[in-house]
Amino acid sequence: MKLYLVPTPIGNLDDITLRAIKILQSVDAILAEDTRTSGVLLRHLAISKPLHSYHIFNEHQTVQRIVDQIKGGKTLALISDAGTPGISDPGFLLVRACIQHDIPVECLPGPTAFVPALVNSGLPNDRFTFEGFLPHKKGRQTRLAELAGEERTMIFYESPHRLLKTLGQFADTFGPDRPASVSRELTKLFEENRRGPLSELITYFGEKTIKGELVVCVQGREAVKGKAKRVYDTERDETEDEDE
Repeated sequence: MKLYLVPTPIGNLDDITLRAIKILQSVDAILAEDTRTSGVLLRHLAISKPLHSYHIFNEHQTVQRIVDQIKGGKTLALISDAGTPGISDPGFLLVRACIQHDIPVECLPGPTAFVPALVNSGLPNDRFTFEGFLPHKKGRQTRLAELAGEERTMIFYESPHRLLKTLGQFADTFGPDRPASVSRELTKLFEENRRGPLSELITYFGEKTIKGELVVCVQGREAVKGKAKRVYDTERDETEDEDE
């Protein structure tokens, strides 16, 4: 009996790992955020296993039933529509319940959108904070105010219809010149990574139709203090280098 957390591709289906395929082939059943979306992937991989719905709207009601199934001898895999279960997707409640019932839990390494977005952003990635989705309404301004002094690179998930509003709020909170990047449709055919000050990103995305999943990275306050250089400046001040 065991629960596997199996990351799935965030776009390109070839990003599934060999180990993930083996696990999905071996389990008794698969828990999926959306059985229709996951069905496409499983058919692509020629995997035929019982597929059960497990999503944010039913996880509280189904956790105990799933725990009982595993304790009864079943080995299950949890997958999300894309990426690693539990990262801005359902999974935490089930993992916690399994741990509380001494059920083995194993998470496979694999795709998650914020890692490639951070690495290719050009922003400092030795220290960072993953914020996921900001609150839509209640608590949003409070959270932004808390992040105003954040010194690490900040990573956010955002939807296309809310991107411009969010970039505007970032500019108000962190300043229009704060370096940032927006990654769209990562690993897919029309992948786009746009880098620059928040003000330039607002102008750029304000002039186009925005589609696809989005990851926004914003440089932390520490890196832009005083006379520190902007990440996207092409020229360096030699006297500044000596001070460092």
